[in-house]
Amino acid sequence: MRIPVKTLIFTLFLCHAVLAAQDIRVCFEGGKCIQAEIADSDESRRKGLMFREKLPQDAGMLFVFEREVRASFWLKNVKFPLDIIWIDKNKTIVGINAGCLPCQENCPSIVSEFPVRYVLEVNAGWVKANRIQINDRVNF
Repeated sequence: MRIPVKTLIFTLFLCHAVLAAQDIRVCFEGGKCIQAEIADSDESRRKGLMFREKLPQDAGMLFVFEREVRASFWLKNVKFPLDIIWIDKNKTIVGINAGCLPCQENCPSIVSEFPVRYVLEVNAGWVKANRIQINDRVNF
């Protein structure tokens, strides 16, 4: 069965548009921005960044919850250290855990001190290098 070229191109365009819609630009005070994948389903939040070899520079994963929660994360099967940025419903940073180490077994939980609506994971060292601080506002 042969697929017409126009149909194939249109299908590829649609697939790209759907995948691109799962990314979002996250910007911080001072103008620093990253491109973040969105994890907004139970399955995508559970998988997170597991089993990936690396995270590109100035990239991250934004976990979105339906309501504010005391979120709990672990870095099981993650292959690189991360900074975790805890963000409330007003898009204000309420906590930062820098340099969180990956693990394979007996992984410690990393829990938000305050209720959050969003959690952003970025490469370890990114928060310090970009002078991101608690109480900074985030836009996306």
